[in-house]
Amino acid sequence: MRLKDKVALVTGSARGIGREIALCFARQGAHIVIWDVNLEAAKQTQKDIEALGVKGMGAEVDVTNFNRVEEAINKILDKFQKLDILVNNAGITKDNILLRMPEADWDAVISVNLKGTFNCTKAASKVMLKQRQGKIVNIASIIGIIGNFGQANYSASKAGIIALTKTTAKELASRGICVNAAAPGFIQTEMTAKLAPQIQEKMLAAIPLNRFGKPEDVANLCLFLASSDSDYITGQTIIIDGGMVMV
Repeated sequence: MRLKDKVALVTGSARGIGREIALCFARQGAHIVIWDVNLEAAKQTQKDIEALGVKGMGAEVDVTNFNRVEEAINKILDKFQKLDILVNNAGITKDNILLRMPEADWDAVISVNLKGTFNCTKAASKVMLKQRQGKIVNIASIIGIIGNFGQANYSASKAGIIALTKTTAKELASRGICVNAAAPGFIQTEMTAKLAPQIQEKMLAAIPLNRFGKPEDVANLCLFLASSDSDYITGQTIIIDGGMVMV
Protein backbone atom coordinates (compact mmCIF):
# COMPACT_ATOMS: atom_id res chain seq x y z
CA MET A 1 0.00 0.00 0.00
CA ARG A 2 2.51 2.56 -1.22
CA LEU A 3 -0.05 5.40 -1.26
CA LYS A 4 -2.12 4.48 1.80
CA ASP A 5 -4.44 7.35 2.81
CA LYS A 6 -2.93 9.76 0.28
CA VAL A 7 -5.34 11.96 -1.68
CA ALA A 8 -4.67 11.94 -5.42
CA LEU A 9 -6.25 14.03 -8.15
CA VAL A 10 -6.03 12.58 -11.66
CA THR A 11 -7.35 14.79 -14.47
CA GLY A 12 -8.94 13.26 -17.55
CA SER A 13 -9.33 10.01 -15.64
CA ALA A 14 -12.78 8.76 -16.61
CA ARG A 15 -11.30 6.63 -19.40
CA GLY A 16 -8.09 5.37 -20.96
CA ILE A 17 -4.67 5.90 -19.41
CA GLY A 18 -6.02 8.34 -16.82
CA ARG A 19 -8.53 5.77 -15.56
CA GLU A 20 -5.79 3.14 -15.31
CA ILE A 21 -3.63 5.55 -13.29
CA ALA A 22 -6.55 6.26 -10.96
CA LEU A 23 -7.27 2.55 -10.43
CA CYS A 24 -3.58 1.79 -9.91
CA PHE A 25 -3.32 4.46 -7.20
CA ALA A 26 -6.53 3.23 -5.56
CA ARG A 27 -5.17 -0.31 -5.35
CA GLN A 28 -2.23 1.17 -3.47
CA GLY A 29 -4.52 2.76 -0.87
CA ALA A 30 -5.01 6.29 -2.21
CA HIS A 31 -8.32 8.14 -2.17
CA ILE A 32 -8.97 9.31 -5.73
CA VAL A 33 -10.48 12.44 -7.26
CA ILE A 34 -11.57 11.91 -10.87
CA TRP A 35 -11.86 15.01 -13.05
CA ASP A 36 -13.23 14.72 -16.57
CA VAL A 37 -15.48 16.58 -19.00
CA ASN A 38 -17.68 13.45 -19.10
CA LEU A 39 -19.44 13.42 -15.73
CA GLU A 40 -21.26 10.13 -16.31
CA ALA A 41 -18.02 8.31 -17.07
CA ALA A 42 -16.29 10.02 -14.13
CA LYS A 43 -19.01 8.81 -11.76
CA GLN A 44 -18.67 5.26 -13.10
CA THR A 45 -14.92 5.35 -12.50
CA GLN A 46 -15.65 6.67 -9.00
CA LYS A 47 -17.84 3.61 -8.32
CA ASP A 48 -15.10 1.28 -9.59
CA ILE A 49 -12.58 2.98 -7.32
CA GLU A 50 -14.82 2.87 -4.26
CA ALA A 51 -15.30 -0.86 -4.89
CA LEU A 52 -11.57 -1.19 -4.08
CA GLY A 53 -12.20 0.03 -0.54
CA VAL A 54 -11.02 3.64 -0.83
CA LYS A 55 -12.88 6.93 -1.17
CA GLY A 56 -13.63 8.42 -4.59
CA MET A 57 -14.87 11.77 -5.86
CA GLY A 58 -15.95 12.28 -9.46
CA ALA A 59 -16.49 15.74 -10.92
CA GLU A 60 -16.99 17.46 -14.26
CA VAL A 61 -14.17 19.99 -14.56
CA ASP A 62 -12.97 22.04 -17.52
CA VAL A 63 -9.23 22.35 -16.86
CA THR A 64 -8.95 25.31 -19.26
CA ASN A 65 -10.94 27.48 -16.82
CA PHE A 66 -8.79 28.48 -13.84
CA ASN A 67 -11.72 29.69 -11.73
CA ARG A 68 -13.49 26.36 -12.23
CA VAL A 69 -10.29 24.49 -11.36
CA GLU A 70 -9.79 26.50 -8.18
CA GLU A 71 -13.40 25.94 -7.11
CA ALA A 72 -13.01 22.20 -7.68
CA ILE A 73 -9.76 22.14 -5.65
CA ASN A 74 -11.61 23.78 -2.76
CA LYS A 75 -14.26 21.03 -2.93
CA ILE A 76 -11.47 18.45 -2.62
CA LEU A 77 -10.25 20.20 0.51
CA ASP A 78 -13.79 20.32 1.91
CA LYS A 79 -14.02 16.53 1.61
CA PHE A 80 -10.46 15.36 2.27
CA GLN A 81 -8.74 18.37 3.96
CA LYS A 82 -5.59 17.80 1.89
CA LEU A 83 -4.17 17.04 -1.56
CA ASP A 84 -1.02 14.94 -1.79
CA ILE A 85 -0.76 14.03 -5.48
CA LEU A 86 -1.70 15.67 -8.78
CA VAL A 87 -1.50 13.84 -12.10
CA ASN A 88 -2.02 16.18 -15.06
CA ASN A 89 -3.34 13.69 -17.61
CA ALA A 90 -6.18 15.58 -19.36
CA GLY A 91 -5.40 16.05 -23.04
CA ILE A 92 -6.82 16.07 -26.55
CA THR A 93 -5.60 15.79 -30.14
CA LYS A 94 -6.75 17.60 -33.27
CA ASP A 95 -4.31 16.45 -35.93
CA ASN A 96 -3.62 18.09 -39.27
CA ILE A 97 -0.61 19.25 -41.23
CA LEU A 98 0.55 22.75 -40.35
CA LEU A 99 -0.71 24.45 -43.51
CA ARG A 100 -4.20 23.01 -43.09
CA MET A 101 -4.52 23.32 -39.33
CA PRO A 102 -7.32 25.71 -38.31
CA GLU A 103 -6.34 28.25 -35.70
CA ALA A 104 -9.17 26.94 -33.51
CA ASP A 105 -7.60 23.46 -33.48
CA TRP A 106 -4.22 24.89 -32.47
CA ASP A 107 -5.83 26.93 -29.68
CA ALA A 108 -7.95 24.02 -28.40
CA VAL A 109 -5.04 21.60 -28.01
CA ILE A 110 -2.74 24.18 -26.42
CA SER A 111 -5.56 25.25 -24.09
CA VAL A 112 -6.45 21.77 -22.79
CA ASN A 113 -3.01 20.16 -22.79
CA LEU A 114 -0.70 22.99 -21.77
CA LYS A 115 -2.89 25.65 -20.17
CA GLY A 116 -4.84 22.94 -18.39
CA THR A 117 -1.63 21.57 -16.87
CA PHE A 118 -0.65 25.11 -15.83
CA ASN A 119 -4.06 25.80 -14.26
CA CYS A 120 -4.17 22.59 -12.26
CA THR A 121 -0.55 22.91 -11.14
CA LYS A 122 -1.07 26.51 -10.04
CA ALA A 123 -4.18 25.69 -8.01
CA ALA A 124 -2.85 22.46 -6.48
CA SER A 125 0.57 23.88 -5.65
CA LYS A 126 -1.03 26.49 -3.38
CA VAL A 127 -2.30 23.63 -1.25
CA MET A 128 0.94 21.65 -1.41
CA LEU A 129 3.05 24.68 -0.47
CA LYS A 130 1.10 25.04 2.77
CA GLN A 131 1.50 21.31 3.42
CA ARG A 132 5.22 21.49 2.58
CA GLN A 133 4.93 18.28 0.61
CA GLY A 134 3.39 16.95 -2.59
CA LYS A 135 3.94 15.07 -5.83
CA ILE A 136 3.00 16.38 -9.28
CA VAL A 137 3.21 14.11 -12.32
CA ASN A 138 2.65 15.59 -15.77
CA ILE A 139 1.78 13.35 -18.71
CA ALA A 140 3.92 14.50 -21.61
CA SER A 141 4.74 12.42 -24.71
CA ILE A 142 7.68 11.37 -26.83
CA ILE A 143 6.02 13.52 -29.51
CA GLY A 144 7.01 16.52 -27.40
CA ILE A 145 10.64 15.39 -27.80
CA ILE A 146 10.85 14.16 -31.39
CA GLY A 147 7.83 15.84 -33.04
CA ASN A 148 5.45 14.08 -35.39
CA PHE A 149 3.97 14.72 -38.83
CA GLY A 150 0.54 16.32 -38.57
CA GLN A 151 0.81 17.11 -34.86
CA ALA A 152 2.26 20.62 -34.61
CA ASN A 153 -0.26 21.59 -31.93
CA TYR A 154 0.07 18.38 -29.90
CA SER A 155 3.87 18.26 -30.08
CA ALA A 156 4.12 21.93 -29.05
CA SER A 157 1.77 21.34 -26.11
CA LYS A 158 3.74 18.34 -24.87
CA ALA A 159 7.10 20.06 -25.31
CA GLY A 160 5.63 22.93 -23.31
CA ILE A 161 4.64 20.51 -20.55
CA ILE A 162 8.22 19.24 -20.36
CA ALA A 163 9.54 22.79 -19.98
CA LEU A 164 6.82 23.64 -17.47
CA THR A 165 7.78 20.56 -15.46
CA LYS A 166 11.38 21.76 -15.13
CA THR A 167 10.43 25.29 -14.12
CA THR A 168 7.81 24.29 -11.56
CA ALA A 169 10.20 21.68 -10.13
CA LYS A 170 12.75 24.44 -9.47
CA GLU A 171 10.17 26.81 -8.02
CA LEU A 172 8.53 24.27 -5.68
CA ALA A 173 11.49 22.13 -4.58
CA SER A 174 12.29 24.18 -1.47
CA ARG A 175 8.87 23.23 -0.03
CA GLY A 176 9.35 19.50 -0.56
CA ILE A 177 7.26 19.24 -3.73
CA CYS A 178 8.55 16.99 -6.52
CA VAL A 179 7.44 17.65 -10.10
CA ASN A 180 8.20 15.15 -12.86
CA ALA A 181 6.86 14.15 -16.27
CA ALA A 182 6.14 10.80 -17.89
CA ALA A 183 6.58 10.72 -21.67
CA PRO A 184 4.76 7.71 -23.14
CA GLY A 185 5.34 6.35 -26.60
CA PHE A 186 2.74 4.28 -28.44
CA ILE A 187 0.35 2.85 -25.86
CA GLN A 188 -2.46 0.34 -26.54
CA THR A 189 -5.63 2.41 -26.56
CA GLU A 190 -8.81 2.63 -28.60
CA MET A 191 -6.94 4.94 -30.97
CA THR A 192 -4.07 2.54 -31.72
CA ALA A 193 -6.53 -0.36 -32.06
CA LYS A 194 -8.21 1.45 -34.96
CA LEU A 195 -4.98 1.91 -36.94
CA ALA A 196 -4.56 -0.07 -40.14
CA PRO A 197 -2.43 -3.25 -39.75
CA GLN A 198 0.33 -1.90 -42.02
CA ILE A 199 0.60 1.27 -39.90
CA GLN A 200 0.77 -0.78 -36.72
CA GLU A 201 3.52 -2.92 -38.23
CA LYS A 202 5.52 0.19 -39.16
CA MET A 203 5.15 1.56 -35.63
CA LEU A 204 6.18 -1.74 -34.05
CA ALA A 205 9.27 -1.89 -36.25
CA ALA A 206 10.52 1.30 -34.58
CA ILE A 207 10.13 -0.14 -31.05
CA PRO A 208 13.06 -2.32 -29.88
CA LEU A 209 10.87 -4.19 -27.38
CA ASN A 210 8.56 -5.02 -30.31
CA ARG A 211 5.26 -4.29 -28.59
CA PHE A 212 3.02 -1.36 -27.82
CA GLY A 213 2.94 -0.20 -24.23
CA LYS A 214 -0.01 -0.96 -22.01
CA PRO A 215 -1.88 1.64 -19.93
CA GLU A 216 -0.64 -0.28 -16.88
CA ASP A 217 2.96 0.47 -17.91
CA VAL A 218 2.28 4.20 -17.73
CA ALA A 219 0.31 3.81 -14.50
CA ASN A 220 3.18 1.97 -12.84
CA LEU A 221 5.61 4.74 -13.76
CA CYS A 222 3.21 7.34 -12.36
CA LEU A 223 2.91 5.26 -9.19
CA PHE A 224 6.68 5.36 -8.76
CA LEU A 225 6.78 9.13 -9.32
CA ALA A 226 3.86 9.69 -6.91
CA SER A 227 5.27 7.51 -4.14
CA SER A 228 8.05 8.02 -1.61
CA ASP A 229 10.28 5.82 -3.80
CA SER A 230 11.00 8.90 -5.93
CA ASP A 231 11.55 11.47 -3.17
CA TYR A 232 14.96 12.48 -4.56
CA ILE A 233 13.78 12.83 -8.17
CA THR A 234 12.40 16.12 -9.49
CA GLY A 235 12.39 18.06 -12.75
CA GLN A 236 12.83 14.90 -14.81
CA THR A 237 11.06 13.59 -17.91
CA ILE A 238 11.04 9.80 -17.96
CA ILE A 239 10.43 8.23 -21.36
CA ILE A 240 8.33 5.06 -21.41
CA ASP A 241 8.27 3.85 -25.01
CA GLY A 242 9.90 0.41 -25.30
CA GLY A 243 13.19 1.97 -26.39
CA MET A 244 11.84 3.88 -29.40
CA VAL A 245 13.50 7.15 -28.38
CA MET A 246 16.88 7.08 -26.67
CA VAL A 247 18.33 10.43 -25.59
